Amino acid sequence: VMETAEEVNVSKRADVAAKGEAAIKPEFLTTKDKFHGLLDSEWQSSKREKASESDAVEDSKETSLEEPEPKRLKQNFEGRPDGKRLRGQNKSRPHTKPTAYDEKRLCHSIIQNKECPFGAKCFFDHDIVKYMDSKPSDIGETCHIYETFGKCAYGLSCRFAKAHTTPDFKSMEKADLVKVYEGRTMVKNNMSKELQGRLRKRSVSFEKSEKYLKTLSDNKDKGAQQGDGKTSEKAFIKNAAITNFTSSDKQSAPVKTVGPLTDADVIKLRPCEKKQVYLFQSLSSRVFMSCGNLPFRRVCKRFGADITCGEMAMCTNLLQGHQSEWALLRRHESEDVFGIQVEGSFPDTMTRCAELINNNTEVDFVDINSGCPIDLVYNKGGGCGLMTRTRKFERIVKGMNYVLDVPLTVKIRTGVQEKSNIAHKLIPEMKNWGVSMITLHGRSREQRYTKLADWDYITTCAKLASPIPLFGNGDILSYEDAMKAKETGVSGIMIARGALIKPWIFTEIKESRHWDISSSERLDILKDFSNFGLEHWGSDTRGVERTRTFLLEWLSFLCRYIPVGLLERVPQKINERPPYYMGRNYLETLMASQNVEDWIRISEMLLGPVPKNFEFLPKHKANSYK
Repeated sequence: VMETAEEVNVSKRADVAAKGEAAIKPEFLTTKDKFHGLLDSEWQSSKREKASESDAVEDSKETSLEEPEPKRLKQNFEGRPDGKRLRGQNKSRPHTKPTAYDEKRLCHSIIQNKECPFGAKCFFDHDIVKYMDSKPSDIGETCHIYETFGKCAYGLSCRFAKAHTTPDFKSMEKADLVKVYEGRTMVKNNMSKELQGRLRKRSVSFEKSEKYLKTLSDNKDKGAQQGDGKTSEKAFIKNAAITNFTSSDKQSAPVKTVGPLTDADVIKLRPCEKKQVYLFQSLSSRVFMSCGNLPFRRVCKRFGADITCGEMAMCTNLLQGHQSEWALLRRHESEDVFGIQVEGSFPDTMTRCAELINNNTEVDFVDINSGCPIDLVYNKGGGCGLMTRTRKFERIVKGMNYVLDVPLTVKIRTGVQEKSNIAHKLIPEMKNWGVSMITLHGRSREQRYTKLADWDYITTCAKLASPIPLFGNGDILSYEDAMKAKETGVSGIMIARGALIKPWIFTEIKESRHWDISSSERLDILKDFSNFGLEHWGSDTRGVERTRTFLLEWLSFLCRYIPVGLLERVPQKINERPPYYMGRNYLETLMASQNVEDWIRISEMLLGPVPKNFEFLPKHKANSYK
């Protein structure tokens, strides 16, 4: 029997693992044309079924017999002057402002059944009937926020408003649920208007920071005459710790207690001791999830992540009171061990930022991101740039350590250049600086994500770091990868891309198994993320579209996952590119697509149709597979 060229091509694809593709069972392999043909035909047929169910016009019946539209190119780059394809980037991406999704917004005072203080001068709409006529149709019949908390703060502007609105446009409440959540703070670390005003007026006092920074300026003057001034700086920090201890010990203000006193209530620790007594106990069983947005971290906590960290915030923006930057510090009540990650390149701004965080947020640790490789940060001396500026790095660490009451951790890479590792030189110095934990990513800045992480080098650095805990990071996508990583002698592991590709990896590690998760279970995870997103960003049009954008960003990673039941060799490696394959059902095939249009289809299952002016280009276009 003669095989067609296509069948021969498919059979050859079963042995391409050496070329960077994952080994999938031959019966599931397919070609690009067949893969996209199936998705497009199924999607078109489902659209026609919906049209017929909603009594579509007669013309739609005629088009139901037509061929599906030809597949559009991912990006049209023929007209570009350089002739190159427009790939996803961290800069120059098309960005639609949230204001573009609403023709007219309802006044917040009207939503809360209050009188608008601005009256006729108010920019927003006050005519409820007119607003409801122009408002986009509801997405679903039930509102997650209303069902969870008993009332929806977005009222008539909610895209699920029918679920909690009477015919005369009054908002309904579930008294029993409202009572349960009354006085309960679900999300902490919100910046108050009062603090934002003081930051913008530069009226916030940084007493401890000024004391430390004064020693730096004094040492600079003394260093020009006597030496480098390092001795007096160390003496200042040591004496300051003793002074803080003795002054706090003298305080005898009465404290209200509930229940019996414990040792923790009586024994006072010096600041230097607080930084070691932390939650880094039994570290070998801890799994650290790298930074992500709050709804995504909630998903990871459900699957067993032990430690979570907020997204990297720039210290200068925090000091200036930028609302968007402070949003990165928010902490959900489910995050029992939570840290804040900051970036900066100067001792004065980083020390003040640490004191600001210490006085105005609830965190368990603060992390300095000195491993960020992006140009915007590196060119200003931050991120990986700190690794080559050890004197400034030391002053930043010591200054932040002095003003913080919680442990200070540091994330680094192997180095800046690919063949010039410097982490092993920095780690012994960091031990003397007072760092409580070090996280090492097994790649240099130049490598980004294009080569495998160097775990042999991480092993060497873990020995140098002892007794300070060192967490390893890089290429962990299964519990087997995690077990091999722990055998290297690291105190724990940090997971970043692995959690984005399969957030259930934490469950796999805890239970030591490969989870052949079904497509419906994966869709339920996306539903949870969407609901958490509506809680966090809002259930009005702006909130829905913001949730959709973050969902699409996540789907650009989720599509790289290959179901365990389809693999010839388990587990999947993080650097293996998924070939074109047919899933065990349509949804599994749809989730395997790396086309933006298909990701938008998945988002429409959860968040309704996209607006007419919606545009999305992902940040990442599988750069890790190069």
